[in-house]
Amino acid sequence: MKKLRWTTHADLAIKITPTVDRTEYLDHMTFKRVAPPMFTEIFGPIIGLKEEWLEQGATPEELDFSAFPFRTAAKGQVRVNTGLLGGYPEEILEETDEYRIQRDMYGRRMKLFKGVATLPLPLDYPVQNMDDWRRIKHWFEYSEERFTPGWEDHARRLLQNGRVVCVRIPGGFDLPRQLMGEEALCMAYYDQPELIHDILDTVGDMAAKVLDRVSATVQVDVLYVHEDMAGKSGSLVGPKQIEEYIKPYYRRIWTMLAERGARLFDMDSDGDMNSVIPIFLDAGINCLHPMEPAANMDIVEVRRRYGTKLAFYGGIDKHVLRRSQEEILAELEYKIPPLVASGGCVFALDHRIPNGTPLANYRFYVQKAREIMDRCYRELQND
Repeated sequence: MKKLRWTTHADLAIKITPTVDRTEYLDHMTFKRVAPPMFTEIFGPIIGLKEEWLEQGATPEELDFSAFPFRTAAKGQVRVNTGLLGGYPEEILEETDEYRIQRDMYGRRMKLFKGVATLPLPLDYPVQNMDDWRRIKHWFEYSEERFTPGWEDHARRLLQNGRVVCVRIPGGFDLPRQLMGEEALCMAYYDQPELIHDILDTVGDMAAKVLDRVSATVQVDVLYVHEDMAGKSGSLVGPKQIEEYIKPYYRRIWTMLAERGARLFDMDSDGDMNSVIPIFLDAGINCLHPMEPAANMDIVEVRRRYGTKLAFYGGIDKHVLRRSQEEILAELEYKIPPLVASGGCVFALDHRIPNGTPLANYRFYVQKAREIMDRCYRELQND
């Protein structure tokens, strides 16, 4: 196997220079105005792609993506913690040439396959029942330690510098999944409902208290939540479970922030979310990414169905970049024109750029996407 030069998440980080100011971005994503089209790369390359591109003649600027003319806003996180605070000491338990097993902060044994992935997979989980949860519950309760010293000044500087001010909460599905695993969590909705309610009530109490203080001090623009709760065949939980467990948690936080001027509640979930979009709209979500076409998330159809109720970013099929330039062009001509006209969209690939994507095709994709966006916006201005 060829030795890789770029093997970690940090190695794969990309450099994008923001050129859109905060107000323009927020107005565009909440359908207050149709701004010039926005275009970005959300995640960057998958492990191994940079080595492929280097062999194909990529410049250093192409490898870190600073060479490409993206157009998006600068965002900044308020320096507070609404997730796990404390946890187990992290330690390496076993390491070979092929993999590494380590203990993470949750107490899970995590296995990372080297040269294949940058994220390890859990081998076990800390919570199976209420007693297990009670032993670690204090990691998710309120504490003054959740506020990084100087957080207020940093948050005010974000606003002064025209950055979109973001806060986050743990996922109503994702956090219990991290603690229990997907199968055990889905069973617990029926077998241990009081456990799931207590987890989300605890986190909700803490997050509400933290973000109440934050939003009373500085203007918050975006509430972000990571869920990753779906695959190609659909969501791992249905509207009934979302209504009972997740919606009250979301609504508690979002109602407070929205009343104080927050404008976007942005969910990150891969997979086919079509069956649960309506209930998440009821829960307050008004922005979704990354909109994977391979999982039936067609941004043209989603916009037709939900109109200005849902903004999104992503949506361009990453797999089409490994096909012909004619197919790339067809993808762009289908997706870009109707969404330039409606706003509420930042065009981007729907996830990490897969191995086997020719550098020439990526260059073509960026060039043609910009040409089509510019053409469509000029036509819109001339109407």
